[in-house]
Amino acid sequence: MMAAPSPAILPVSNGKTAAAPAEESQPPVATPAVRAFINHITNTVRSGLSERRPWSELADRSAFSKPESVSDATTRIRKNYAYFRINYFTVVAAVIGISLLTNPFSLITLLALLAAWIFLYLFRPTEPPLVVFGRAFSERETLGMLIVLSIIVVFLTSVGSILISAVLVGSGIVCAHGAFRAPEDLFLDEQEPVGATGFLSLLGGAASNAAASAAPVIAPIRA
Repeated sequence: MMAAPSPAILPVSNGKTAAAPAEESQPPVATPAVRAFINHITNTVRSGLSERRPWSELADRSAFSKPESVSDATTRIRKNYAYFRINYFTVVAAVIGISLLTNPFSLITLLALLAAWIFLYLFRPTEPPLVVFGRAFSERETLGMLIVLSIIVVFLTSVGSILISAVLVGSGIVCAHGAFRAPEDLFLDEQEPVGATGFLSLLGGAASNAAASAAPVIAPIRA
């Protein structure tokens, strides 16, 4: 007598396995890129401040004298800038900081603009697109909106005038010091050639490092 065939066993899937792809499809958060950006800026600022000259040399009264001519003043400014450039950047940054602190509205507006650039463009993943009031904006449209917003903030509010005034005052202080500070006692032969140092190189290096950190995307884990 032949045995009856056993009933077929149907595969059963549980809810956890079905829900896994949905969880894996979530876009990665750009927190590592933001952290790399902040770390690079911090390290660059520390490295720059470590190369600054003693403030006692900057304020040495015995080294001040009237320049003989305009060309002499220009030569002094160039030599003093090559030697005291970190100190000069610090002076200009301090003037800008004081100007913004005395104008809280401009400071808050500028910080909000910087935050918009950082979180809406620099470190935001391209997918999913930015959605505002139910409308999706592409990366190019987001960039265009941020540029227009920056122009409005800088040229149509008090932020632009405060920044320009602060930079002019700081540059005037630097030029006056460079013209009246005799550079004969400075070891200028040991100075490296003046290159693209300053805020632009700092931001450029920070942005490139942050982009490199944001490039690798963690692929979803597949069973």
